[in-house]
Amino acid sequence: MKRTFIAGWAVLACLLTGSGGAIAQEWPARPIRMVVPFAAGGSVDVTARILAKGLGPRLGQAIVVENRAGAAGFPGTQSVVKSAPDGYSIVMASAGIISIGPYLYKNMPFDPIKDLAPITPVVDGVNVLVVRPDNPAATVPAFIDMAKGKPGKLNFGSSGVGASDDMATQLFMSLTGTRMTNIPYKGGGPAMVDLIAGNTDFMFSAVAPAVAQIKAGHLRALGVTSSQRLEVLPDVPTIAQAGVPGYESVAWYGLFAPVGTPPAVIDRINKETAEVLKDPEVRRQLIDAGLLPHTSTPGEFAAYIAGDSKKWAEVIKANGIKVE
Repeated sequence: MKRTFIAGWAVLACLLTGSGGAIAQEWPARPIRMVVPFAAGGSVDVTARILAKGLGPRLGQAIVVENRAGAAGFPGTQSVVKSAPDGYSIVMASAGIISIGPYLYKNMPFDPIKDLAPITPVVDGVNVLVVRPDNPAATVPAFIDMAKGKPGKLNFGSSGVGASDDMATQLFMSLTGTRMTNIPYKGGGPAMVDLIAGNTDFMFSAVAPAVAQIKAGHLRALGVTSSQRLEVLPDVPTIAQAGVPGYESVAWYGLFAPVGTPPAVIDRINKETAEVLKDPEVRRQLIDAGLLPHTSTPGEFAAYIAGDSKKWAEVIKANGIKVE
């Protein structure tokens, strides 16, 4: 079934490539609902609100951001799945829901392939590997050597099993042959507090909250999880550059609509989103929040999801990750 899931994204990519056509003149005739399946104030919410502010004027209708948090983002996403496929309900979903969820949870309430049509990626959320300044490991190779010398003894705080910071660590362990212990917290904030206090050894923190602590000297950054260095941390190498070839872990967020939404509507949202993300001020707001803005065609997005899903399926299986 899991192979079928990945293959489904590949087929969808082919079907979506080159889709378009003249959009119906009457759309949009009323405000558009953009569901954020997470709490207000988080990075997905911040991304959605920045995008909605620029997208509304381009479409000629207000984009109403609606937070529907809970249960790993599934209820909020499902509310869009069950909506009419008319272009008036879209969701800002995450990799955790679309690429990782089907392999981590036994009973998802919807099928991302059958029930959702990809519109465009919007941003990549990046994490940064941080330790306390008193940690003897000042580089990624030194950290790997330390971890290999203490198998299973180093512990890390995360936002929870299967969260982006946990998955970034799981991929790191898979590629480096290390074994470390996850201490799940109710969010990245408490995990960072305990790291600074000396109760854990390291973490893969979201960039935005880590930057202030790094600049204040409370944390040391060893590497970022993206494929390119970040403007907000220009002196910090990527983990791949620092000695782990092939490493990349980003928590992407993207727009999806219910399956059956007219291709012309999807194409219009896709193109207008791309224009919004070209705006220098919009890009600055997102980059300062540790987010890398980018878009693609719906077909390219589906193809990317297929590859992303395959990667996380392998990591989850290899590391025996389970959500109780």
